[in-house]
Amino acid sequence: MTTKESFSFTPSQGVPPGVAPFSHATRWGDMLFITGQMPTQPETAKTVEGDVVAQAEQVRRNLAAVLAQFGLTMDDALMVRVYLTDFEGDYAAFNAAYRAWFTGPLPARTCVGVTGLAVGAVVEIDLIAGIRAETA
Repeated sequence: MTTKESFSFTPSQGVPPGVAPFSHATRWGDMLFITGQMPTQPETAKTVEGDVVAQAEQVRRNLAAVLAQFGLTMDDALMVRVYLTDFEGDYAAFNAAYRAWFTGPLPARTCVGVTGLAVGAVVEIDLIAGIRAETA
């Protein structure tokens, strides 16, 4: 029987504290659902200054820190959802940075423009990862 397991992490584990009531990750069988990560530094809980590339890099580090708790990397991502506050202005720059996050085949992805994000961020990303049998 598959059961739902939810996980929360701390800044000492490289994951920023939550800004709302949620778990950082929920596992269902061999699927891992990671909540949307903001460009927040775990050590300070402050939003990283800078453009979409600078903020996206912090988001990537935050996602990677959650994945690492399960022995996973960005290459284990199956589906990525990206939210940009300036879709037209930031889409190309974001894509150029995003491509370097993966060494294997790219995961499926959705990228949408939104009117605003928490903590004044210009980018937020959540993902679904597959848990390999050898890391389960």
